[in-house]
Amino acid sequence: MSGIPDLAAIEAMDATDPLRAMRDRFILPDGVIYLDGNSLGAASHAVFGELQQAATQEWAQDLIRAWNTAGWFEMPIELGDQLGRLIGAAAGQTVVCDTTSTNIYKVLHAALEMRPGRLAIVAEGDSFPTDLYIAEGVASTRDGVLLRLAGVDAPTIEELIDESVAVVLVNHVNYKSGELRDMAALTRKAHAAGALIVWDLCHTAGALPVELDQADADFAIGCTYKYLNGGPGAPAFIYAAQRHHGEISQPLSGWWGHARPFAFERGYVAGTGIRRFLCGTQPVLSMRALKGALAIWNDVDMAALRKKSVALTELFIQLVEAKCGAYGLTLESTRDATKRGSQVSFLHDHGYQIMRALIERGVIGDFRAPSTIRFGFTPLYVGYRDVWLAVEALEDILRTGAWQDQRFAVKEAVT
Repeated sequence: MSGIPDLAAIEAMDATDPLRAMRDRFILPDGVIYLDGNSLGAASHAVFGELQQAATQEWAQDLIRAWNTAGWFEMPIELGDQLGRLIGAAAGQTVVCDTTSTNIYKVLHAALEMRPGRLAIVAEGDSFPTDLYIAEGVASTRDGVLLRLAGVDAPTIEELIDESVAVVLVNHVNYKSGELRDMAALTRKAHAAGALIVWDLCHTAGALPVELDQADADFAIGCTYKYLNGGPGAPAFIYAAQRHHGEISQPLSGWWGHARPFAFERGYVAGTGIRRFLCGTQPVLSMRALKGALAIWNDVDMAALRKKSVALTELFIQLVEAKCGAYGLTLESTRDATKRGSQVSFLHDHGYQIMRALIERGVIGDFRAPSTIRFGFTPLYVGYRDVWLAVEALEDILRTGAWQDQRFAVKEAVT
């Protein structure tokens, strides 16, 4: 994009946006520019329709019969297949269940079992903390298993992958910088060393096209409450390539993963296929909310979504640097749009105060310690005029020093 566009040019971009009508399917508060969909997506009207049906008819009227009449028991598999289409997974390879942390635990154990004799888990030192916490926990339960970290034990993750590695756990998009990894290339690197790879798609699913099958990925995990808009605490998902299904063994052997869950047998016998990653009874109301959220994606062209995502983030970087460049902001995200997810991060020594001041103005992004201010761009409901107005607010806060107000002083709890 050459030159700095004015407001009229930006409004013209909104007028020709092929995804513009999608905004009406979401509930967005008046006076708010929401740039935090990379933490919690906005609610859609369809979500509340599903919740109303599930709560007032299925639960209230059908009671326990709804497990059969409303298909509650099969939702993890059915929603998994629906979500799978958004991450490039053929049917039968994705299941919606549990939480991201729980699913990482299950997948890492499964991968270690599939690579006996290999005693290394490789991950990123700057990964989202739950990935590292869970990897540490897994390693602590298995004799001799070590956790190697990129940026700690070697400069890059590629340098850590050798014949001693059982599994690589890696984020497709870095949660702070928004940098996008080459999935196919890193998967090939892991496989060349005989290792398996687990892709964390928390900041990818619903933000850009993903091709797990095409990249020959082994496993993937992710959440559904960010770009997929499933709601706070919405269930997570696991992907496992079909070729691995016969080898899957994971330690959380709950009754939903049993081959015959209603036989009530004393011993555990694992079910088949992707069901092996199921554990206990799933949260039906959360599942139904996710069903409503995923229904929207039947009408979304993922190529158009990615094109708009790139345009939004490019515009934001351009405007921030043109209008706010003199106030100490440093771009943390990569400038290369092909290597960037659907977020932009800047660094500032007073990032927390600046973000609090922005939120008071109705521009909602977020802060990550020690100095990152993050802005997530969800193409389904963020417009180009939103970008213009957000940068105007940011520029005013920096120019006037409004962020120095004591109301925005650093506190223990950071939003």
